[in-house]
Amino acid sequence: AYVGDADNNVARSLAQGCVAVGAELTLASPEAYALEDAPYGVRRVTDPAEAVAGAQIVYTDVWVSMGQDAEAEQRMKDLAAYQVDAALMAKSNDAFFLHCLPARRGEEVTDEVMESAKSAVWRQAENRMHTARGALAWLAGVR
Repeated sequence: AYVGDADNNVARSLAQGCVAVGAELTLASPEAYALEDAPYGVRRVTDPAEAVAGAQIVYTDVWVSMGQDAEAEQRMKDLAAYQVDAALMAKSNDAFFLHCLPARRGEEVTDEVMESAKSAVWRQAENRMHTARGALAWLAGVR
């Protein structure tokens, strides 16, 4: 399940990746932040609790990306009900938490979730680092 601003590059890439490998994905966001052209098979809802029910992974991203600073106050209000906190995680299927980082703690996710035993964000970041290093080495022709 992805919770928050679903009309961004992270949610879009996640949706495309899930479709490609046959994984189920539910995107939870307010209508104004929905991924309008979500791939076939990706479910869209407005209720975060509905999205995480039965989920094995709960994913979110920052609410205010680069270039959106003028919208920050409105985005914070619009997305407040989409914060990933312990109460929302408890509605899942004992899910792991993922975030591509950097996270804005207290906004899209609480400290309690980020530092929980079910948070896999640090392993996720390490895996991304090794993937990026491999891609750079390949591009540079390093053998």
